[in-house]
Amino acid sequence: MSMQRCAPEAPLYEGELIEEGALFHALADPARLRILATLARADDERCVCDFTVGLALNQSTVSHHLKILKAAALVIGERRGTWGFYRLAPGARERIERALERTLPAAVRA
Repeated sequence: MSMQRCAPEAPLYEGELIEEGALFHALADPARLRILATLARADDERCVCDFTVGLALNQSTVSHHLKILKAAALVIGERRGTWGFYRLAPGARERIERALERTLPAAVRA
């Protein structure tokens, strides 16, 4: 007979929960997922103006989404003149995979 535990063996600590929460929040919007997918497939950086046309969103809305992705360390941005240019942050995919693994460890998968 196995004993069940009340708490997980390796709990996430408050700082990790905040960090993972910000990451999952950044991934929780379809427009942000489309931005990430576009950047992941891009050979080079993309201008905010590229997303306004592709997503049919105004510039301020796209900039807001990019700000959230940047805060979650998923994209890197640079301003040139009036436009911002963005690319996928190094290790973004690995960061997402690691967050999923820490939040939903292999033992939970069935």
